[in-house]
Amino acid sequence: MMGMEIGSSRSGLLGSLVVSLLFLGCASSADRPLDPRDPLEPYNRAVFRFNSDFDKAFMQPIAHGYRKVTPEPVDRGITNFFDNIADVTSAVNNVLQFKMSRAGSDVGRIFINSTVGVLGFIDVATNVGLPSYKEDFGQTLGYWGVESGAFVVMPLLGSSSMRDTLGMFGDMATDPMFNLREHQIRWGLVGVRLVDQRADLLAAGKIVEDAAIDPYSFRRDAYLQRRLNLVYDGNPPADKVRDDFWDEIEFDSNDAPGDGAGAR
Repeated sequence: MMGMEIGSSRSGLLGSLVVSLLFLGCASSADRPLDPRDPLEPYNRAVFRFNSDFDKAFMQPIAHGYRKVTPEPVDRGITNFFDNIADVTSAVNNVLQFKMSRAGSDVGRIFINSTVGVLGFIDVATNVGLPSYKEDFGQTLGYWGVESGAFVVMPLLGSSSMRDTLGMFGDMATDPMFNLREHQIRWGLVGVRLVDQRADLLAAGKIVEDAAIDPYSFRRDAYLQRRLNLVYDGNPPADKVRDDFWDEIEFDSNDAPGDGAGAR
Protein backbone atom coordinates (compact mmCIF):
# COMPACT_ATOMS: atom_id res chain seq x y z
CA MET A 1 0.00 0.00 0.00
CA MET A 2 2.84 2.39 0.89
CA GLY A 3 4.50 1.73 -2.50
CA MET A 4 1.21 2.43 -4.29
CA GLU A 5 0.80 5.71 -2.42
CA ILE A 6 4.34 6.82 -3.27
CA GLY A 7 3.87 5.89 -6.91
CA SER A 8 0.57 7.77 -7.03
CA SER A 9 2.20 10.81 -5.42
CA ARG A 10 5.04 10.81 -7.93
CA SER A 11 2.61 10.49 -10.85
CA GLY A 12 0.61 13.42 -9.49
CA LEU A 13 3.72 15.58 -9.16
CA LEU A 14 4.83 14.72 -12.72
CA GLY A 15 1.39 15.50 -14.05
CA SER A 16 1.34 18.84 -12.24
CA LEU A 17 4.78 19.70 -13.67
CA VAL A 18 3.69 18.98 -17.25
CA VAL A 19 0.47 20.98 -16.83
CA SER A 20 2.45 23.90 -15.36
CA LEU A 21 4.94 23.84 -18.23
CA LEU A 22 2.13 23.83 -20.77
CA PHE A 23 0.36 26.73 -19.03
CA LEU A 24 3.51 28.83 -18.83
CA GLY A 25 4.39 28.13 -22.44
CA CYS A 26 0.92 28.99 -23.70
CA ALA A 27 0.80 32.20 -21.66
CA SER A 28 4.14 33.44 -22.99
CA SER A 29 3.50 32.76 -26.69
CA ALA A 30 -0.23 33.31 -27.06
CA ASP A 31 0.34 36.45 -29.17
CA ARG A 32 2.96 34.90 -31.45
CA PRO A 33 2.05 32.99 -34.66
CA LEU A 34 3.22 29.40 -34.58
CA ASP A 35 5.80 28.07 -37.02
CA PRO A 36 4.14 25.29 -39.06
CA ARG A 37 7.12 23.06 -38.29
CA ASP A 38 6.59 23.68 -34.59
CA PRO A 39 2.90 23.24 -33.67
CA LEU A 40 3.95 22.32 -30.12
CA GLU A 41 5.81 25.59 -29.61
CA PRO A 42 4.09 26.64 -26.34
CA TYR A 43 4.95 23.30 -24.74
CA ASN A 44 8.40 23.22 -26.34
CA ARG A 45 9.30 26.67 -25.05
CA ALA A 46 8.29 25.68 -21.53
CA VAL A 47 10.41 22.53 -21.67
CA PHE A 48 13.23 24.51 -23.26
CA ARG A 49 13.23 26.89 -20.29
CA PHE A 50 13.23 23.95 -17.90
CA ASN A 51 16.14 22.34 -19.76
CA SER A 52 18.06 25.63 -19.82
CA ASP A 53 17.59 26.13 -16.08
CA PHE A 54 18.64 22.54 -15.39
CA ASP A 55 21.65 22.92 -17.66
CA LYS A 56 22.79 26.13 -15.95
CA ALA A 57 22.25 24.71 -12.46
CA PHE A 58 23.79 21.27 -12.95
CA MET A 59 25.29 20.37 -16.33
CA GLN A 60 27.33 23.51 -16.97
CA PRO A 61 29.06 23.45 -13.55
CA ILE A 62 29.81 19.75 -13.98
CA ALA A 63 31.09 20.31 -17.52
CA HIS A 64 33.31 23.22 -16.41
CA GLY A 65 34.69 21.09 -13.58
CA TYR A 66 35.32 18.24 -16.01
CA ARG A 67 37.25 20.55 -18.34
CA LYS A 68 39.37 21.87 -15.49
CA VAL A 69 40.45 18.46 -14.18
CA THR A 70 40.76 16.68 -17.54
CA PRO A 71 43.88 17.37 -19.62
CA GLU A 72 43.08 18.18 -23.24
CA PRO A 73 44.66 14.98 -24.68
CA VAL A 74 42.65 12.87 -22.23
CA ASP A 75 39.47 14.78 -23.06
CA ARG A 76 40.06 14.21 -26.76
CA GLY A 77 40.73 10.52 -26.14
CA ILE A 78 37.46 10.13 -24.21
CA THR A 79 35.56 11.81 -27.04
CA ASN A 80 37.25 9.49 -29.53
CA PHE A 81 36.30 6.47 -27.40
CA PHE A 82 32.60 7.33 -27.50
CA ASP A 83 32.78 8.25 -31.20
CA ASN A 84 34.16 4.77 -31.85
CA ILE A 85 31.18 3.22 -30.06
CA ALA A 86 28.82 5.42 -32.10
CA ASP A 87 30.34 4.00 -35.31
CA VAL A 88 28.56 0.70 -34.52
CA THR A 89 25.14 2.35 -34.80
CA SER A 90 26.33 4.26 -37.85
CA ALA A 91 27.40 1.06 -39.61
CA VAL A 92 23.99 -0.54 -39.01
CA ASN A 93 22.17 2.49 -40.37
CA ASN A 94 24.36 2.76 -43.44
CA VAL A 95 23.52 -0.87 -44.24
CA LEU A 96 19.81 -0.14 -43.77
CA GLN A 97 20.19 2.76 -46.24
CA PHE A 98 22.15 0.55 -48.66
CA LYS A 99 25.15 2.85 -48.38
CA MET A 100 27.57 -0.05 -48.42
CA SER A 101 30.74 1.94 -49.01
CA ARG A 102 29.95 4.08 -45.97
CA ALA A 103 29.08 0.99 -43.94
CA GLY A 104 32.43 -0.48 -44.92
CA SER A 105 34.16 2.69 -43.81
CA ASP A 106 32.38 2.51 -40.44
CA VAL A 107 33.34 -1.12 -39.96
CA GLY A 108 36.92 -0.32 -40.91
CA ARG A 109 36.97 2.55 -38.42
CA ILE A 110 35.70 0.30 -35.64
CA PHE A 111 38.32 -2.37 -36.37
CA ILE A 112 41.28 0.00 -36.70
CA ASN A 113 40.38 2.29 -33.80
CA SER A 114 39.48 -0.60 -31.47
CA THR A 115 42.85 -2.28 -32.07
CA VAL A 116 45.59 0.09 -33.21
CA GLY A 117 43.71 3.01 -31.66
CA VAL A 118 43.55 1.36 -28.22
CA LEU A 119 39.78 0.85 -27.87
CA GLY A 120 39.12 4.02 -29.82
CA PHE A 121 40.98 6.48 -27.60
CA ILE A 122 43.17 7.35 -30.61
CA ASP A 123 41.40 8.13 -33.88
CA VAL A 124 43.78 6.31 -36.22
CA ALA A 125 41.07 5.63 -38.82
CA THR A 126 40.61 9.28 -39.76
CA ASN A 127 44.35 9.65 -40.28
CA VAL A 128 44.37 6.72 -42.73
CA GLY A 129 41.50 8.13 -44.78
CA LEU A 130 38.37 6.52 -43.29
CA PRO A 131 35.84 9.33 -42.67
CA SER A 132 33.26 9.34 -39.90
CA TYR A 133 29.61 9.48 -41.03
CA LYS A 134 27.62 8.93 -37.80
CA GLU A 135 24.30 7.88 -39.33
CA ASP A 136 21.42 7.25 -36.93
CA PHE A 137 17.93 5.74 -37.12
CA GLY A 138 16.29 9.15 -37.48
CA GLN A 139 18.31 9.64 -40.66
CA THR A 140 17.42 6.14 -41.84
CA LEU A 141 13.71 6.82 -41.38
CA GLY A 142 14.14 10.08 -43.30
CA TYR A 143 16.03 8.27 -46.06
CA TRP A 144 13.04 5.95 -46.55
CA GLY A 145 10.60 8.83 -46.78
CA VAL A 146 9.37 9.32 -43.22
CA GLU A 147 8.72 13.03 -42.72
CA SER A 148 10.36 14.86 -39.83
CA GLY A 149 7.04 15.64 -38.17
CA ALA A 150 6.64 18.25 -35.48
CA PHE A 151 9.67 19.69 -33.76
CA VAL A 152 9.73 18.65 -30.11
CA VAL A 153 11.93 19.54 -27.15
CA MET A 154 12.40 16.53 -24.90
CA PRO A 155 12.90 17.02 -21.15
CA LEU A 156 16.65 16.95 -20.40
CA LEU A 157 17.47 15.46 -23.84
CA GLY A 158 16.85 18.62 -25.83
CA SER A 159 15.90 19.20 -29.46
CA SER A 160 14.31 16.43 -31.48
CA SER A 161 11.46 15.75 -33.88
CA MET A 162 8.74 13.13 -33.96
CA ARG A 163 10.80 11.09 -36.42
CA ASP A 164 14.05 11.45 -34.48
CA THR A 165 12.32 10.59 -31.21
CA LEU A 166 11.10 7.34 -32.75
CA GLY A 167 14.56 6.71 -34.19
CA MET A 168 16.09 7.12 -30.74
CA PHE A 169 14.76 3.70 -29.75
CA GLY A 170 16.63 2.13 -32.67
CA ASP A 171 19.79 3.98 -31.68
CA MET A 172 19.54 2.62 -28.14
CA ALA A 173 18.99 -0.94 -29.41
CA THR A 174 22.22 -0.84 -31.43
CA ASP A 175 24.30 1.14 -28.94
CA PRO A 176 26.80 -1.29 -27.34
CA MET A 177 26.67 0.66 -24.07
CA PHE A 178 22.93 0.10 -23.66
CA ASN A 179 23.46 -3.62 -24.16
CA LEU A 180 25.87 -3.99 -21.25
CA ARG A 181 24.43 -6.21 -18.52
CA GLU A 182 26.25 -4.49 -15.68
CA HIS A 183 24.00 -1.57 -14.80
CA GLN A 184 26.69 0.34 -12.92
CA ILE A 185 29.07 0.20 -15.89
CA ARG A 186 26.35 1.01 -18.41
CA TRP A 187 25.00 4.09 -16.68
CA GLY A 188 28.45 5.18 -15.61
CA LEU A 189 29.54 5.26 -19.27
CA VAL A 190 26.33 7.04 -20.29
CA GLY A 191 26.97 9.67 -17.61
CA VAL A 192 30.57 10.23 -18.70
CA ARG A 193 29.47 10.52 -22.34
CA LEU A 194 26.84 13.15 -21.49
CA VAL A 195 29.33 15.20 -19.47
CA ASP A 196 31.97 14.90 -22.21
CA GLN A 197 29.49 16.01 -24.87
CA ARG A 198 28.31 18.94 -22.75
CA ALA A 199 31.89 20.01 -22.08
CA ASP A 200 32.63 19.98 -25.82
CA LEU A 201 29.66 22.32 -26.40
CA LEU A 202 30.51 24.91 -23.75
CA ALA A 203 32.04 27.39 -26.17
CA ALA A 204 29.28 26.96 -28.78
CA GLY A 205 26.58 27.39 -26.15
CA LYS A 206 28.15 30.63 -24.94
CA ILE A 207 28.23 32.01 -28.49
CA VAL A 208 24.55 31.16 -29.01
CA GLU A 209 23.53 32.79 -25.72
CA ASP A 210 25.43 35.97 -26.56
CA ALA A 211 24.36 36.24 -30.21
CA ALA A 212 20.77 35.01 -30.38
CA ILE A 213 17.89 37.36 -29.68
CA ASP A 214 15.63 34.32 -29.28
CA PRO A 215 17.76 31.29 -28.32
CA TYR A 216 14.80 28.93 -28.69
CA SER A 217 14.10 29.87 -32.33
CA PHE A 218 17.82 29.90 -33.13
CA ARG A 219 18.35 26.39 -31.80
CA ARG A 220 15.15 25.03 -33.33
CA ASP A 221 16.04 26.33 -36.79
CA ALA A 222 19.64 25.14 -36.47
CA TYR A 223 18.51 21.67 -35.40
CA LEU A 224 15.94 21.25 -38.18
CA GLN A 225 18.31 22.54 -40.87
CA ARG A 226 21.12 20.31 -39.67
CA ARG A 227 18.91 17.22 -39.60
CA LEU A 228 17.61 17.98 -43.10
CA ASN A 229 21.18 18.22 -44.38
CA LEU A 230 22.15 14.97 -42.67
CA VAL A 231 19.21 13.01 -44.10
CA TYR A 232 20.08 14.14 -47.63
CA ASP A 233 23.86 13.93 -47.12
CA GLY A 234 24.24 17.68 -47.50
CA ASN A 235 22.09 18.00 -50.67
CA PRO A 236 18.44 18.48 -49.63
CA PRO A 237 15.89 19.03 -52.43
CA ALA A 238 15.06 22.67 -53.10
CA ASP A 239 11.41 22.29 -52.06
CA LYS A 240 12.47 21.28 -48.54
CA VAL A 241 14.92 24.13 -47.90
CA ARG A 242 13.67 27.28 -46.16
CA ASP A 243 14.55 30.51 -47.96
CA ASP A 244 16.51 32.16 -45.17
CA PHE A 245 20.07 32.64 -43.96
CA TRP A 246 20.29 29.02 -42.74
CA ASP A 247 20.58 27.98 -46.40
CA GLU A 248 24.13 29.35 -46.42
CA ILE A 249 25.32 27.45 -43.36
CA GLU A 250 27.08 24.11 -43.67
CA PHE A 251 26.70 21.86 -40.65
CA ASP A 252 29.27 19.21 -39.84
CA SER A 253 27.74 15.88 -38.74
CA ASN A 254 29.02 16.37 -35.21
CA ASP A 255 28.45 20.13 -34.80
CA ALA A 256 25.24 21.74 -33.59
CA PRO A 257 24.33 24.27 -30.95
CA GLY A 258 23.38 22.52 -27.73
CA ASP A 259 20.16 23.22 -25.85
CA GLY A 260 20.25 21.29 -22.65
CA ALA A 261 21.77 18.27 -21.03
CA GLY A 262 21.70 16.10 -24.09
CA ALA A 263 21.05 17.71 -27.41
CA ARG A 264 21.03 15.37 -30.38
